[in-house]
Amino acid sequence: MLKTNALKERRKQRIRSRIRKTSGSRPRLSVFRSNKNIYAQIIDDLQGVTVVAASSMDKDLRSGLKSGSTKEAAAAVGKLVAERAVEKGLGEVVFDRGSYLFHGRVKALADAAREAGLKF
Repeated sequence: MLKTNALKERRKQRIRSRIRKTSGSRPRLSVFRSNKNIYAQIIDDLQGVTVVAASSMDKDLRSGLKSGSTKEAAAAVGKLVAERAVEKGLGEVVFDRGSYLFHGRVKALADAAREAGLKF
C-alpha cells in the first residue's frame, strides 16, 4: 500500500505529463498550497526558468490580508500573478494544479487569474 506522499507524487506526475503533451510552447502556471499560504508561479519549461511569481507572503498583499490560507488570499495571489504576467507579455498559460483538487483555494486562484487577463 502506498503512502499519502507517494500517491500525491503520482497524481502530480500524471497531471504534469498531460500538461506537457498538450501545452505546446505555453508556460505553466503552477500552484503550491500549504496550510498557511498559497504560492503561484509561471514557469517556462523550455528554458527552465520562473518568469513570474507571487504568494500570499508578498509585502504587497500581506498587509491587506487577514490570513494567507483563505480563498480571499488565493484570489489576491491569482490577480497579482496575472497582472505581473500581463506586464511581461504573457497572455496564455497552462494551469498546473499539482496534486490538488480543483476546488477551494486553487479554484479561487485560477478564477482570479482568469478575470485579471490570463487565458487558460
